[in-house]
Amino acid sequence: MTKSELIESIAAKITNFSRKDIEIIVDTVFLSMGESLSEGDKVEIRGFGSFKIKRREGRQGRNPKSGESIFIDSKKVPFFKAGKEIRERINK
Repeated sequence: MTKSELIESIAAKITNFSRKDIEIIVDTVFLSMGESLSEGDKVEIRGFGSFKIKRREGRQGRNPKSGESIFIDSKKVPFFKAGKEIRERINK
């Protein structure tokens, strides 16, 4: 599901708001989640899952084009862990 499909799905269920209002709400939720993660906080949505930042240490890698050995710097990456309810729904 893409963001625009999510907006359309919500707009079909909630007729009190215009599509533009729903788009602003969805953008605000995603922006807030991104800001929270960038500050190092965890984002948890009960029944769905949680997002957190994990640190990936630097390591030796290889340039696939030239085969040259290179060092890959450490970095932070987002990590998602599905909640129990969504895992059960998927596995039915």
